[in-house]
Amino acid sequence: MLRDTTINMKRTKVKEVLQTEPSGQEVLVKGWVRTKRGNKYVTFIAVNDGSTINNIQVVADMTVFSEESLKEVTTGASVSVVGTLVQSQGKGQTVEIQARTVEVLGTADPETYPLQKKGHSLEFLREIAHLRPRTNTFGAVLRVRHAMAFAVHQYFNQKGFFYIHTPIITASDAEGAGEMFRVTTLDPVNPPKTETGEVDFSEDFFGKSTNLTVSGQLEGEVTAMALSEIYTFGPTFRAENSNTSRHLAEFWMIEPEMAFYELEDNMELAEDFLKYLVRYALDNCMDDLQFLNDMYDKELLPRLNFVVENDFQRLTYTEAIEVLKTAKQKFEYKVDWGTDLQSEHERYLVEKHFKKPVILTNYPKDIKSFYMKLNEDGKTVRAMDVLFPGIGEIIGGSQREESYEKLVTRMREMGVPEKEMWWFLDTRRFGTVPHSGFGLGFERLLLFVTGMGNIRDVIPFPRFPKSAEF
Repeated sequence: MLRDTTINMKRTKVKEVLQTEPSGQEVLVKGWVRTKRGNKYVTFIAVNDGSTINNIQVVADMTVFSEESLKEVTTGASVSVVGTLVQSQGKGQTVEIQARTVEVLGTADPETYPLQKKGHSLEFLREIAHLRPRTNTFGAVLRVRHAMAFAVHQYFNQKGFFYIHTPIITASDAEGAGEMFRVTTLDPVNPPKTETGEVDFSEDFFGKSTNLTVSGQLEGEVTAMALSEIYTFGPTFRAENSNTSRHLAEFWMIEPEMAFYELEDNMELAEDFLKYLVRYALDNCMDDLQFLNDMYDKELLPRLNFVVENDFQRLTYTEAIEVLKTAKQKFEYKVDWGTDLQSEHERYLVEKHFKKPVILTNYPKDIKSFYMKLNEDGKTVRAMDVLFPGIGEIIGGSQREESYEKLVTRMREMGVPEKEMWWFLDTRRFGTVPHSGFGLGFERLLLFVTGMGNIRDVIPFPRFPKSAEF
């Protein structure tokens, strides 16, 4: 190991170094060793600091360095390199660093470092979620995830929306599904009991039963009744015991709510929003997307461009049922009016029939939530789902029911407790207006944008049944 403690230089990120025109200038880079190879004359060290999927090649002249001095420079070790930036003589990169000093900041034992070799399965990498960001795949996914989060905020800020932090702890169930994680400070072994033997939540921290939220929508609606156009972007939780590639117990939701928006306005915003996000990814994440396209999904880039270049097809649920019933394709699940569409039905509409993204509207009221606006036919609600190729539903939303009387009727029909929802009903009693909103699951978006096949691979530390290790 060679050190030069007299050097007082500012670190340059690998991404910046790779974009710099070489003129013999000295640079300092720090990162982790991806590979080391060479012979008795020269050693090549690939260094990556996470700023880009691309490595910077460090060339160590073995007349300057000894084998012993580079012994601890192994895959996974962290290094600090000072050297001269020059035009690269090899293929695959335009510049490289002729090393003057190489300092090992942290060693990685080749016998025990789990990422010593390439080609690990995604299943194996989920077991070492604390190390998988160091791989090309997860470095790419996490950079895309950051870009998409930034683009979400940028889009709504440019549109004049206000970002609202809605509660993570709530006493209401926005979805009515009941699959929620309980939040309590009561003794789990001997909780206080009522006279009827039930748990006495009046003794709990909040004086009532509370849970982790499944959606910020209801609180978002409340805030939109004052600020007109708002959005939430936060963690949501669902205690659904589902061990599939499409479900997480902890995930992130983007939920805009807009006063004075009707269903048509809602659809226009959803289409514009999705196109903006996909276009942002194509414009700002191409190195990572190209890698994911080449390694995991050869149709990824064509599919992303497909969304940007096509207007979304709009049709009613009833029209979609007719298309599906006359389709010359056999479905696993039968299609009838009144049933919820399965992913195979949604993908058929997008990929086979219309060959473009689809927005379905006006679903049967019995398969949708209590807060959706009832149509004049009394059978359907002003719901909308946006369907994408390869994934099916990516956005779900609706025009909300603004009528106090109709909302109360729907709540009673669906068993939603009015007493606990008094604050929500107040928004319909005092200055109600037509309003709309939708929800976009952030991880569902990332599945589409990255081409990954399992939702556990687009979030840094996935939470699912029997798994909360990291």
